[in-house]
This record gives sequence, structure tokens and C-alpha cells, in this order.
Amino acid sequence: MWKKEEARPQGGPQTSTGFGPGPGKEPSTAATFAATPERGAASIGQGIRIKGEITGSEDLTVDGPVEGKLQLTNGSLTVGPNGKVKADITAREVIVRGRVEGKILGRDRVQVSSTGYVTGEVQTQRLAIEDGAVLRGKVETGRAQDKGADRSAAAVSSNKAGNVSVGSGSAVI
Repeated sequence: MWKKEEARPQGGPQTSTGFGPGPGKEPSTAATFAATPERGAASIGQGIRIKGEITGSEDLTVDGPVEGKLQLTNGSLTVGPNGKVKADITAREVIVRGRVEGKILGRDRVQVSSTGYVTGEVQTQRLAIEDGAVLRGKVETGRAQDKGADRSAAAVSSNKAGNVSVGSGSAVI
């Protein structure tokens, strides 16, 4: 691996840039990790194409084509602006800045940014859609309830014309 110290001329003066430790000092672990995210994040770039199943427990950024299934048990998935995902997604948090086609299950939150395009089903506790984002499909937000409670609530809110008003927990777009 290339090291900055090896690139310096041997007899030249060592100057400090004001960033990091001075000459001859090893960087502390706090300074080393300050530039990296708090949690380890894996990344799939534009030049990598994946077909199949991806599972894990850390954060993942996808900025290329992925087809199949994405399951991050306790991680966050970010689909970058160049990301094209055709998959069923399960993660703690899903942020869409590119294109997603399939079912998204975000346990805590799903965010569709202004450059995001989602086609399919979205289930989450909290949903954020920025101005300019596109979302086509079925959306379910809020806490999951058992099916028996949903049927009884729908029956109670029926009116004489046969129309049923559904609570704010789900919407079909």
C-alpha cells in the first residue's frame, strides 16, 4: 500500500500542513477513525454488477446495478444516485437516491430523496419523501397491527353506501 511518508524526498524538510499530527508522530486512533463513518459501511460501486442474495448486518451503499434480494438485519441501505436495484429489500433504514424496483421493508425508516425513484411496495414505521421524488406502488406506514384488529376497525367505519374508510396506517398510490 502506498504511504505518504515514502513519497517524500529523503533530504527535504518536513512541514506540517496543520492537519493531523506533526512530523515524526504517528496518528492517534481517534484521528484515524474521525474521517471514517461510525459504523463500517460496505460499498458496491458503478462498475460492479451483482445478481443474487446479499445478507449482512452492517451498512451498505449501492451505487451500481443489483438484482435479487438484499437483507441487512441491523444495517442501513443507501441506494446512491447511480444505483439501480431490482430486489426485495429488508433493512433497518433504507435511503433511496437512485432507482429501486421491488418490495422495501424498512423497519425504522424509508427515505426517498429528490433524485429517488421507487416502484413497488413500501412498508415502514416512518416514510420521508422529498420534493421531486417518485413513488409508485403500495405504501404501509406505522406500527404493524394484527389482521383481526384491522377487519374490526374497517367494519366499524363502514357507512350505509358501502364505502369503507381506512385509517392512516396504509395507503395505495
